[in-house]
Amino acid sequence: MRIALVIERFDPRGGGVEAVAWNVAQGLAAGATGGDEVHVFARKADVADEPAGGPEIHRLRVRAGWQPIRVWRFSRAAAAATGAGAFDIVQTFSRTRHQDIFRAGGGCHAAYMERAYAPFGCALRRASPRHALALAIERDVFADAAQLILCNSEMVRDEIAERYGVPDERLAVLVNGVDTDRFRPGPRDAAGSERAAQPLARRVWLLVGSGFERKGVDTALRTLALRPADEILWIAGADASEPWRARAAALGVADRVQFLGRRADVENLYASADALLLPTRYDAFANVCLEAAASGIPVVTSGSNGAARWLEGGGLVVPDPDDAEGFAAALDQLDDETSRRRIGAAARVRAETTSWPRYIEALRDLYERWAR
Repeated sequence: MRIALVIERFDPRGGGVEAVAWNVAQGLAAGATGGDEVHVFARKADVADEPAGGPEIHRLRVRAGWQPIRVWRFSRAAAAATGAGAFDIVQTFSRTRHQDIFRAGGGCHAAYMERAYAPFGCALRRASPRHALALAIERDVFADAAQLILCNSEMVRDEIAERYGVPDERLAVLVNGVDTDRFRPGPRDAAGSERAAQPLARRVWLLVGSGFERKGVDTALRTLALRPADEILWIAGADASEPWRARAAALGVADRVQFLGRRADVENLYASADALLLPTRYDAFANVCLEAAASGIPVVTSGSNGAARWLEGGGLVVPDPDDAEGFAAALDQLDDETSRRRIGAAARVRAETTSWPRYIEALRDLYERWAR
């Protein structure tokens, strides 16, 4: 097939949607039977050397600047570059108006705003150009009967169906892939030193993700304050830590929290931690849950995470992301080593169903069915 993938920034070192787009492009181009002809259209592509046999990268000339105007310009440029029937399938990973398949990787924006902000804050942000444009593109895409909506969780599918009346035949669910070789159970060379640096810690809980407010770092800190004094919390993410250190100090847990910044070797953190703790206020499907599950450790997350339904026996779910007492009680269930190992083993089994080769196979099948 001749496939066009659209994303504002194409970067093999990126996380989140950039990591997904990179793995999809490489996987489709490689293929078990010679691969597909894959073209990537991006505003910015941080790829020094394009590997032979990989996707062909097209850099669209879109001026940077104010975010709403940049998004609008990119949407127009992508439509012009991929239109006129030049491709069998056009899939976007960004908020663009015209394509065959719209990947709702960030979830339903309207639902995200309601969960992430208080009612007044949500109403105020709806008036901002950035959110207004995102909501307008969302409405137009979901109203376009020619487009398939690719959701990364059942939660997102249900939100879109309920809010916008999109019929079932236009909604597909495909959980993101995960590198089951990089993220795997067992010790790592560096993992021992990570844990050895905490000789007095009986339990180490790990929170991974940037956007600390949305990821529920405040709930995680309050949860830690309810836990025994020999438990610590690692927080890995790009946010400035100073405001959160102040909150930890106010709760009396400053000496039990470590802010690790952005980590390229996050697999070592999973190998050292007892569980992932993610009381997120909204995640379409937090990829860190896949990584932790593949690493064979339990996942404790909120009902506002699309991964919650997927976890099954591989984790524990607290419905309310603000319920620190509920999260503390969930961690109680992981106090026993046998329970942790059982839940962690179940998590690994779940993750093995979402390896990248399986994801690419399912995505290609979806393309072929929709292209007809």
